[in-house]
Amino acid sequence: MTERLPSSSRARETAADDPLPPVRFAYDPHTWREIVHLLANLPVALAGFVYVMTVLFTGFWLTVTVIGFPLLAAGLTGSRLLGRMERARARALLGVHVDEPSPLPRRGAGFLTWLWMTLKDPVAWRTVLYDFVRLPWGILTFVITLTSLFLLWPVLPFIARGLANADRAMVRGLLSPSDELERRIAELESDRGVVVDTAAADLRRIERDLHDGAQARLVNLAMGLGLAKEKLLEDPDSAATMVAEAHGEVKLALQELRDLARGIHPAVLTDRGLDAALSAVASRCTVPVKVTVDLTARPAAAIEGIAYFTVSELLQNISKHSGARTASVEVWRTRDRLLIQVRDDGRGGARLDGGTGMQGLADRLGAVDGLFVIDSPQGGPTTVTAELPWRERAPEKGAPEKR
Repeated sequence: MTERLPSSSRARETAADDPLPPVRFAYDPHTWREIVHLLANLPVALAGFVYVMTVLFTGFWLTVTVIGFPLLAAGLTGSRLLGRMERARARALLGVHVDEPSPLPRRGAGFLTWLWMTLKDPVAWRTVLYDFVRLPWGILTFVITLTSLFLLWPVLPFIARGLANADRAMVRGLLSPSDELERRIAELESDRGVVVDTAAADLRRIERDLHDGAQARLVNLAMGLGLAKEKLLEDPDSAATMVAEAHGEVKLALQELRDLARGIHPAVLTDRGLDAALSAVASRCTVPVKVTVDLTARPAAAIEGIAYFTVSELLQNISKHSGARTASVEVWRTRDRLLIQVRDDGRGGARLDGGTGMQGLADRLGAVDGLFVIDSPQGGPTTVTAELPWRERAPEKGAPEKR
């Protein structure tokens, strides 16, 4: 009688009787690219080391003369090109994708500016260090890879992978751009464009207000005074009426000019600071506003102006869009930051893309390393927090010294 084994037992016996498959190593195209990279390390490292020793060290020792610094700067410029070629080789053979660093700015830069920026270029100096330390590493990887290719070929893929990983670490550590520096450069370039656009928009607004407001009234005033001059002898009563109308036009033109000047930079802000200026803005708001300014000193004029216009714009939005019954403005300093918080109990729903100028405020604050945060759920309340860097106020020219 034949005993039937369970299927699982039969499977285990079959697996035990069958021989194991032969060990296969990863000699795939990826491994061969790593091997080619390791074998090419020696000639590439030798070329980089010779370049560093001849060009850069010659320029360094000649810095006691006039030609030393330009020669050193030219050598650093060339080292940037060597770094670019090494990054391309790493991308092609090791699969390491390293971003290219930002080029040095050259537009509008004179020779001395270019010289100074090149001499302190961190990307070029890291490439010099990379080329300097690569010669012993290139000799080591070349010898190990070439020996393993003939004597240790069964374990060569593992050796190649380990050495190639060390190469990848070197490329990322010495040839990659500084993430923080690159991010900062991109932010400054963006902020510069925002500042230029904001200044152009402000100039267009001032020009439009002058053309449509005070300028038109002054033209009417001049025409009215001209007609009054002609009628002065013939019809004194009509002339007196025209002069009275002209007097009214002068008052309106002066008021518009005052409003325009207040929109550019209010005199109360210059004379008395944020507390008085924000109180004046709050008094013109259609919603009762409580203003609290807790500052022991005044910030720099530029920061003070941005804080004033930020609060002014937010209070205008509260008057026009919020439907609030009360609002509050708080300003205080925390270490090296100036904080502004504007609250209202309105309907909420404020957004940066809501068409109320919030995005423009965020861009203006971002251009000076500030922050702009909106917390405005539907149904309210709305809290807007603005943060600006604190910069000490420079003493005004011609101001009397305190004794």
